[in-house]
Amino acid sequence: MSSTASGRNGTWRNWGGNVAARPAREVAPASVEELSGAIRRAAEDGLKVKAVGSGHSFTAIAATDGVLIRPQLLTGIRNIDRDALTVTVEAGTPLKRLNMALAREGLSLRNMGDIMDQTVSGATSTGTHGTGRESASIAAQIKGLELVTADGSVLTCSEKENPEIFAAARIGLGALGIVTAITFAVEPIFLLSAREEPMPFDKVLADFDELWAENEHFEFYWFPHTGNTNTKRNNRSAGPEKPVGQVAGWFEDEFLSNGVFQVAQWVGRAAPATIPSIARISSKALSARTYTDIPYKVFTSPRRVRFVEMEYAVPREAVVETLRELRAVIDRSGLRVSFPVEVRTAPADDITLSTASGRDSAYIAVHMVKGTPYQRYFTAAERVFTAHEGRPHWGKVHTRDAEYFAQVYPRFGEFTALRDRLDPDRRFQNDYLRRVLGA
Repeated sequence: MSSTASGRNGTWRNWGGNVAARPAREVAPASVEELSGAIRRAAEDGLKVKAVGSGHSFTAIAATDGVLIRPQLLTGIRNIDRDALTVTVEAGTPLKRLNMALAREGLSLRNMGDIMDQTVSGATSTGTHGTGRESASIAAQIKGLELVTADGSVLTCSEKENPEIFAAARIGLGALGIVTAITFAVEPIFLLSAREEPMPFDKVLADFDELWAENEHFEFYWFPHTGNTNTKRNNRSAGPEKPVGQVAGWFEDEFLSNGVFQVAQWVGRAAPATIPSIARISSKALSARTYTDIPYKVFTSPRRVRFVEMEYAVPREAVVETLRELRAVIDRSGLRVSFPVEVRTAPADDITLSTASGRDSAYIAVHMVKGTPYQRYFTAAERVFTAHEGRPHWGKVHTRDAEYFAQVYPRFGEFTALRDRLDPDRRFQNDYLRRVLGA
C-alpha cells in the first residue's frame, strides 16, 4: 500500500500530495468481525470512520480526523466460481494483484482503467473507469458486495439481495458503509490488439463518432497548444500474442512516457514560456505502434509522474463541442498547459451515482503536474464542463456541491434517502461528503 504512506505525527497524505489529514487513530482490521468492532468502538468514542485505499483520489473523500480504516489485511481472492464466471475478492486487494491472480487462473475483467495501484473498493467506490463502447466502469462489473454498515452489521447485496442498496453501493463514495468484499463478473482471458497512432486534433473531432463506433475501446490524448493527439484503439484479437518488446517497452513506456515526460514537466515549471514548444516536441515523440497482449497489459500503464487531476463526464453527443470550447478557453487564457488532456467514453449504466448513470458518456480529464498551481486551469475547464451538465469523477478535483448534483443526477434523492436509512448518525461523514451529499 505504498501510496498511502503516513507522514510524521500520523499525518495521512494522498498520492497527488494535495490532501492531508490527521486521524485520531488508525486501524487495520484482519477480519470483517474486527472491522465491525472498530466501527462500534468509534461510535462509543463519538468518532467518525473512513476507510482509505491507496490514496489515489485527488478529493478529500477518504480524509478524516476520526478513525482511519486501512484495509491492507483484507486482501486476496475468497472464491472463484467458474460456472457463474465470478470472482469474490477482499476489498483491500490492489487491482494489480487481482489482475495478475486472475490471469494465472485464465480469467480477466472485461474492462479496466489505466492505473492499477488502487484497491478494488477504492476504485469502485469512486467510479473509476477505462474507456469502452459497450463495456463500462469497474463498478458496473460488480455482481455482489459485502458492506459493513454504521451499526456494525454486515449486509450482502446483489440484484436479488438488498437490490436497492446494491443499486447505490457499487459506487457508494464510502457514505453507506465500508465495503469488505466484492464479487466481480469475469470472463475467460482474451487478447487485445492495441493500435496507438498520432492523429491531428481536428481529424479526431471530425471523425469522433466513427472512431467510437468502430472500436471496442477508443481513447485519445490531446496536447494543448498543439493540433496533435495520440490515439489508442483496443480491440479483441484472435492472436497471436505480440507483446511490446522489453527494450521498446522500456523506451516508450518508461523513458518517453515517464522519464522524458518528467523532465519536460520540470522544465515547464521552471520556464512556463517553453511549454508550447515542449508540447509540440512531446506530441511528436510517441510514434505509431501496435501490440497484442492479455487485457491488463494493454489497458494499464505505469504512472510515475505524479499529478493532480480533474475529470468530468459529459453526454457523449456533447464531447466534440465541449473539447472545442476547452481549446478556445486554453488559447484565450494565456494558460500554459504541459499535460495532455485525456478523452474516453462509457456506455450508460444503472448505478445511482455513476458518472454514466442513465446516459452514454464521454470523459474529459485535465491534469497538472504535482506541485504546480492548477486552480486557474481547472476553474476555466470546470466552467466549460458544467455548461454541458458535466458530472465530475468522485475521486478527482472539482468544486460542485449537493445542490448541483441534485440537478445532474435524476436519482440523487434515492441515494441520500438510502444514506439516511443506513447511516442516520453520519458515522461515515466527512467534509467532502457533507459538501457533495448535503448534511
